Amino acid sequence: MAKSNEVIFWSVFSAGGVVAAFFMPITIVLVGIAVPLGWINPESLHVLMIHWVGRVYLFLLISLTLFHWAHRFRFTAGDLGLKGFDGTLAVVCYGVAILGTVLSVIFLTQL
Repeated sequence: MAKSNEVIFWSVFSAGGVVAAFFMPITIVLVGIAVPLGWINPESLHVLMIHWVGRVYLFLLISLTLFHWAHRFRFTAGDLGLKGFDGTLAVVCYGVAILGTVLSVIFLTQL
């Protein structure tokens, strides 16, 4: 049996899907609805974001969701007839996910 790194990509895809399904709606409600309506004070949300637990939450939310998008977009583009560009699509999609992850680390360390 040949060894493949495909298991890693599918694992990150699955983890990103779970994170996106469970935690993205919570984040949208907090930031997009509760703060504008005045249910939550923006300063208290900021205090939560600068705590290490909040930073880990945001890092996992951003990075795993980006890798979920990259994997889904790559295989969807291949199913739409771009199978000849599979290597290029993989580099671009996962490169964008890695870049977004690095930028999120830079941003979150500067909070």
